[in-house]
Amino acid sequence: MTAQGVFITFEGIDGSGKSTQVRLLADHLRASGREVILTREPGGSPGAEEIRRLVLEGDPDKWSAETEILLFTAARRDHLEKTIQPAVDAGQIVICDRFADSTRLYQGITRGDLRGVVDQLHDLMIGREPDLTFIIDMDPGIGLARAKGRNGTEERFEDFGESLQRKMRGGFLELAQEFSDRCVVVDGNRAIEDVAADVAQLADERLP
Repeated sequence: MTAQGVFITFEGIDGSGKSTQVRLLADHLRASGREVILTREPGGSPGAEEIRRLVLEGDPDKWSAETEILLFTAARRDHLEKTIQPAVDAGQIVICDRFADSTRLYQGITRGDLRGVVDQLHDLMIGREPDLTFIIDMDPGIGLARAKGRNGTEERFEDFGESLQRKMRGGFLELAQEFSDRCVVVDGNRAIEDVAADVAQLADERLP
């Protein structure tokens, strides 16, 4: 982590509660006097939000995994240029709901053997990893039920079913080992306030 700013991401299967934990960590850090920017992927900048609507709505078979990789990378590049990097350079803490780890799994592993393609594009067009990543671990059946219970329009990936969520959970745990220098796994199968307390403590220990 650098003195100029910190980039934190949250990852996990759909319905894991990570979006709630993003907001609670932001509240905790702001209460301690830190300047925090909240953002999300896909999205987080005007151009990236347009791409978000393309990839998260509609039929599950709307795009191939290869096409999705290109769309997510394009959205991420715009997000990095317009939102993330300027805030970090200004000394702020950026907390993002999903980043490249989700693409490594959703498109790179669970929908085909495309992890190498994801990493090549990431190295070429993004070239940045988070300083700290919280992986909220959740039982796939519970997580999917929560996600479907939102009754929103952005359910394209939830519609792939529980088998995808189980692959995703295993993949996130493997990523936590691969990127052990920045990834922390937090048990999400507990009360929201208990998860938030652990996240806040871990963040306080690691932030400069």
